[in-house]
Amino acid sequence: MESIIYKSESRGRGDYGWLKTRYTFSFASYHDPLRVHFGALRVLNDDWIDGGKGFDTHPHDNMEIVTIMLQGELNHRDSMGHMEILKPNEVQVMTAGNGIFHSERNNLLDTPIKLFQIWIFPREQNLKPRYDQKWFDPEERNNKWQMLVAPDEEPALRINQDAWLSRAALQKGKQLTYDLHREKQGIFLFVIEGSITFGDEKLNMRDGAGIRDTKEITVVAKEDSDILLIEVPYS
Repeated sequence: MESIIYKSESRGRGDYGWLKTRYTFSFASYHDPLRVHFGALRVLNDDWIDGGKGFDTHPHDNMEIVTIMLQGELNHRDSMGHMEILKPNEVQVMTAGNGIFHSERNNLLDTPIKLFQIWIFPREQNLKPRYDQKWFDPEERNNKWQMLVAPDEEPALRINQDAWLSRAALQKGKQLTYDLHREKQGIFLFVIEGSITFGDEKLNMRDGAGIRDTKEITVVAKEDSDILLIEVPYS
């Protein structure tokens, strides 16, 4: 097993007044040639958006875009005709395909949004754009992996890539093992809250780890922890 540790404080920073964000991988004005992507995982942005603010209409193409809501309400509008509000414990998936336009704004004036935006390189190019969102019961991830996104497995949201996104709320002292779905895949672990260990490594809040050359990974909670796990092609 090989691993690369991404400490929280080593991430890129962006402060645009209304938007404060931390970049795990190179994005916008932050560029680190050693942190461009992890396999098919291209972006993991940790965003904080002020009340009433957001991203005006802008384009995307040929990217799988996943948004995980942590706090607040996100107002989404796109060129496919969707006008949706995303709330905590909801996940949004978009296949940008041959091109979409969308906007994202904080739907509340007095409460900041907290969310993760994740981009994954697609398996197929120039598909017809597609949108979906779903609420996931937080009770269903207590001390177990709750699958959020997958290529073809219900009730997870579907993605155009051999990628699986799972989340777990692991109590202190508990452990979980994750078995990879396919060969030539890697795992990106990200600690939303708390602290965990895997092997001889320890990850604290907002730390990440890219892991490859293994068929499974076991994590142990050193305190109550909220964990995001992203399995992607890595060859």
